[in-house]
Amino acid sequence: MSVKLAIFYYSSTGTNHQLAQWAAEAAREAGAEVRIRKVQELAPESAIEQNPAWKEHYEATKNEPVATLEDLEWADAYIFSVPTRFGNVPSQMKQFLDTTGGLWAEGKLANKVVSAMSSAQNPHGGQEQTILALYTTFMHWGAIIAAPGYTDPSIFAGGGNPYGTSVTVDQDGNMKEDVKEAVRHQAKRTVQVAQWLKKGMQ
Repeated sequence: MSVKLAIFYYSSTGTNHQLAQWAAEAAREAGAEVRIRKVQELAPESAIEQNPAWKEHYEATKNEPVATLEDLEWADAYIFSVPTRFGNVPSQMKQFLDTTGGLWAEGKLANKVVSAMSSAQNPHGGQEQTILALYTTFMHWGAIIAAPGYTDPSIFAGGGNPYGTSVTVDQDGNMKEDVKEAVRHQAKRTVQVAQWLKKGMQ
């Protein structure tokens, strides 16, 4: 049974963009129809210009599709991928989530299957809390959270976060944990749970 999966990400220097790409690849292998959507950048050009890596990624992805409410309505399932900002969701993603009130009021976000991923500069930099903050919003939607838990050995190899794949990124932008397979498992699990739900609701 075909599942429509929307992957929403915010990425300043490319980490969460890469996580989103890995998730999309695995979801397509699992038979899903996939959309990858970045959320709109809100930072001023002056701030972006001060960080060469941020500027480079901004230019490289400026023509990629931007997330819309229609993408949320279209999909059966979602994956969100964001960096942590002081243990919380980046303002760019939060602004997008704050525009979903109309869909929520119409019940169009209920029963969507959703999962989340995150990144930070050190192992205790707020990755887990950021994912949980996203999940709080999804619970208000009435969505069904498909956390990876410890359902595959790749979770342990990728750092062992049961809430969602998270990665530590050094000052040069290198991922410290090998999370690719954990991301792929999480994406396939999200698609699988959405397939179960879609079949059961028919």
